Formats: sequence, structure tokens, C-alpha cells
Amino acid sequence: MTHPKFTLREIVSSLGGEAVGEVATPLTGVATLDSAGPSEIAFLANPKYRHKLGTTRAGAVIVGRGDRDAASVPRIVCDNPYAYYARTVALFHPEDAPEPGIHPFAQVDGSANVDASAEIGAFVVIGAQSSIGPGARVGAHSVLGERVTIGEGTRLHPRVTLYDGCTIGARCILHSGVVIGADGFGMARDEGRWIKIPQVGSVRIGDDVEVGANTTIDRGALDDTVIEEGVKIDNLIMIAHNVRIGAHSALAAAVAIAGSSVVGKRCVLAGRVGLSGHVTLCDDVVVLGTSFISHSINKPGVYSSALPSEEAGTWRRIVGRIKRLDSMAKRLRAVEKHVGFSAIDRDSSED
Repeated sequence: MTHPKFTLREIVSSLGGEAVGEVATPLTGVATLDSAGPSEIAFLANPKYRHKLGTTRAGAVIVGRGDRDAASVPRIVCDNPYAYYARTVALFHPEDAPEPGIHPFAQVDGSANVDASAEIGAFVVIGAQSSIGPGARVGAHSVLGERVTIGEGTRLHPRVTLYDGCTIGARCILHSGVVIGADGFGMARDEGRWIKIPQVGSVRIGDDVEVGANTTIDRGALDDTVIEEGVKIDNLIMIAHNVRIGAHSALAAAVAIAGSSVVGKRCVLAGRVGLSGHVTLCDDVVVLGTSFISHSINKPGVYSSALPSEEAGTWRRIVGRIKRLDSMAKRLRAVEKHVGFSAIDRDSSED
């Protein structure tokens, strides 16, 4: 595939920002400050790499307004260099347009509604009363159950599975191995045995959502599981039944969210974060990697519950002390009771 070429003038005309220096030389792509050549444009998003502006071989760079005079090569000055870089990459690497039509090896129920501009790949199965919107793409071997709705411009990569009744909005991206709408883990205990609770809700995914490879989103038990617009979900994530993820939140790899939890808008859950069931995070919460959240958070901010790594011997001593904390607390209370002085008294005297 031949990638397009753009001059600085053309990039700024398309994406905005201010062009400084030579603007008519064609550029062939985007690269890092270290690897870029004279025909490529690089970017500076982190100030600690500012010194590389003096050594880069890039033909042009993308910088923030505070670094307008830090580079001598042609440059684009903008408010958010990292976001500008993302849009520039998309400019040089446009996505292939759909190839309208249904592959002869696909199996589409006669009651399904597939827009004429949609692309349906080989060995796709689409169930009764399902609807595929304009410009949508369904990759090979994907399976869509009955009454599934796919919005305009949404792309399903190969081997995506959507159970009955699921709704996917417009311009979404679902990567290979995604399973949407499997049963939530609902079981009732009865005389030492488990009774399955039928999961009769569904999954509703808003517009502009991306779901990474091998991620699973369970259907609701009674109400729906809901992923609001603009949410970005990484690979290998588990979202249980009746969870709600607020608009424009981002979940990194291996996050696990138990049933009926609510994540607010614009939240960020870093890798391997876990939420127990029925927990609510308010808007604008950031949870650092490997943290476990067992109680609701009602104040925006950055939260962590993970202990940083230590040398093995030091870590064993720390764990040993943690195990002794309960007995130490009991002894302390006994001593305080004996002398008539409590931790509360001590805290009050220090105010």
C-alpha cells in the first residue's frame, strides 16, 4: 500500500495549529525523534525529551506552544502535541474503505437488514432481525445472534461474537476475540448447590467505543450492561453483568469489574485494576495499576492500593510485620486501657 504524502501546509490546513519554517516540502510519514529521517515528521510530547530536538534528523516536528522556539527545524506548534501526533498518524495511514457486499460464504438470515454499503466477510453468521448499519464492516468468522444492532461505520474485526439482543453504536471498533453479551455469572445457592439465574438483560454500547482483543462484556441479569459513548477498553478485560461505564472513560489491560459496579465519566483504570461488586466510582477518578477497589469512591482524584515492589528479603520482612499488626494493635489497646490513655486522647492532644 502506498501511503500519502503531505506538506506542513497541508497538515495544518487539515488539522489546525501553526506552521513555522519551510511548509512546502512533502513528508512521507510520522516517526519518533530518534528514528525520524528528513522526509518524516516527529513529535515532542514529554518535556524530558526536549534535548532531542537538537539532534533529531526529522524533516519537521510537532511541538507545544511552550517549545515554539526550542527547535530549529520546520515545525507545527499546537496546544496538545500528543493528540496532534495521533491525528497526524491517521492522516498518513487512512483506514481502508469498506468493500460493500456480502461474501458468498457468509450466512445471513433472511429477516436481517444489512445496509447495501456494509461489508460482510467470509463465514460470518448474522441472525434473525439483526441490523447492520451503513458503512459497517463485519470481519470473517464473526457471529451475530438475533436482534443484534450494529451502528453506522462500526468495524468488527475477525472472530467477534455478539449474543442475541446486543446493540453497538456508530463508529465503534471491536477487535478479534471480543465476546459481547455472554451470560453474567449469576447463581443462587440452594441446599449446597448452585442454581443458574437466567440473564435476561442485554448489552448497550454507545458511539465511538473501542473494545480490545479477547475482552468480554456480560449481558445484564435484568437491566442492561451499558458502555457509554467514547469509552476505550483495552485487551483482556472482564466487565460483568449490570456494570455501567461512563462516557470517555479508559480501561487498560486486564481490568476486572464485578457485577453491578458503576464507573463514572472520564475515569481511568490502569492495568490489572479490580473492582468488587456494587462499587461506584464518581466522575474523574484515576486508579493506578494493580489496585483493588472494594468501596465506592465519591471524590475525584488519583487512587492506589498496591504496594510497590521491594527486594525479596525486604518484602518478606514487610509481610511479616503486616501479619503482626493485628496482635500489635490489641497489645497497644491493652496498654492504653491500663494507663487510661487512648489513641483518641493522643490525637486530641496533638491538635
